[in-house]
Amino acid sequence: MALSPTAAQRRVIAAADPGTGRVKGTEAQLAALVKRGLAFRHPRPPHDHFLTPAGHRIREAADGPDVVAVASEAPAASAAGDVFAARVGGEEAAPGDAGPARLREVRGAWQGLLELRRMTHPDGSTDRPCGWERTHLVRAAALALEAAGHPPAGPAGDDGYRVRATPQPEAVAVYEPDGTALRGCAATLERAGWQVGEHTEPRTRARYLLASPRKV
Repeated sequence: MALSPTAAQRRVIAAADPGTGRVKGTEAQLAALVKRGLAFRHPRPPHDHFLTPAGHRIREAADGPDVVAVASEAPAASAAGDVFAARVGGEEAAPGDAGPARLREVRGAWQGLLELRRMTHPDGSTDRPCGWERTHLVRAAALALEAAGHPPAGPAGDDGYRVRATPQPEAVAVYEPDGTALRGCAATLERAGWQVGEHTEPRTRARYLLASPRKV
């Protein structure tokens, strides 16, 4: 469902703290932002409200499109994933996905995810994945890769990364036919707080990464 914030809600978003994304307003205003996936309520006291990646994008692009596609009943804690979907590789790219608008969207989503890490980790750290990433492994790993500039594979199976689920708990597989690019993906995921190992498919002998969110 596509929901557009009202003028009053846009004023609340515009007044948010530029560093932390903290928003202030009446209880009704904040509840409406949460419902639209534009803010989330922090689970720890004093239960302040903070912008989600979609809220940050509205704040940073006040002159951009009015309509932001969000799930109206999305849980606030997972709003980052419900608003934006990184390319996992192998899918058909939508028109404009390779342009500057897509790049801004990807980077905005990544910054929003870092903010979610900071707000949900007791120590405020951003160097390791948060709870949302652990429950959306493929999408989280793909976001880290796309935000770092790695190209996803197209539907024809050309060069580029492909992130896939695995039978192992809390692990994803990352495929990239170019060895140098594969090692680049490993370095990116390690910097993003993932534990990464390189492996070989027994039958095809293809090299791939097995990545899991780091816990400490």
